[in-house]
Amino acid sequence: MQEAIFNALVDLALNASGQSIPASKAYLIEARLAHVARREGFGSLEDLVHCLESRQNPVFRAEIAAALLSHDTWFFREPGSLEAVVRSKLPDRVAASPSGRIRVWCAGGSTGQEAYSLSMLLEDEPPPGLAGAKVEILSTDLCKVATEKARLGTFGHYEVQRGLSIQRLLKNFTRLESGYWQASEALRSRVSFRVHNLLEPAGGLGKFDVILCRNVVTEMARSARVRVAEDLANQLAPGGLILLAQGESLHGLSERLEPASDVRAGWVAAGTANAKASAA
Repeated sequence: MQEAIFNALVDLALNASGQSIPASKAYLIEARLAHVARREGFGSLEDLVHCLESRQNPVFRAEIAAALLSHDTWFFREPGSLEAVVRSKLPDRVAASPSGRIRVWCAGGSTGQEAYSLSMLLEDEPPPGLAGAKVEILSTDLCKVATEKARLGTFGHYEVQRGLSIQRLLKNFTRLESGYWQASEALRSRVSFRVHNLLEPAGGLGKFDVILCRNVVTEMARSARVRVAEDLANQLAPGGLILLAQGESLHGLSERLEPASDVRAGWVAAGTANAKASAA
């Protein structure tokens, strides 16, 4: 790949999604854009970039930026973390909610496996503390194609094999004539999906009791991670929790957040973690 072409696509990714792609991973650009180039009839990435620069089509630019992101996800990824949210954090939030309504945000939720995993945990064996509670799950992603797929709740054979036991598959999904599996109405009714760029303000989404932002910020440039951390803090309800993937951290990105004392890879409003630990 020519250096000028690589730089143009790297700049697009950085500006559109905050993703930082090092030169050592140039092969990812070619792999992730190959299907778009074929579909549009481009003979090379140089032709694709020329089109981007000459036509100034914001819809196409957004599609390319979304295609450059990793959408690799699977059901029950880091299951211990998901189970801790459902068994402990959500009941705590219900107890503190006068209305019994709690909200969960899967930020950067890709094709929906994370959100549906949470919905399955709530459907299979809801803890007593969630009896009668209304749990709303919102999953957002920059990619319109991924979001539409998530909304349909249909997954191929390879996708359902990643993380789903045969018992959960048969209980919560229906085999379609196409060979795909579709999530049950019970699962889909608990989850909503929306296109959202984490670099944009999320005030319109409302406040959340739990925010899952896992395997999202790691690939971002520091400036983008700072923006995302601040926006997650903005959308966190009092007493709420932000959950990252194991090994991820928001350290040094926002003075408004600190590590949770009781949840690994969890973050809470600054000044509250120690207070909760002392009270316990």
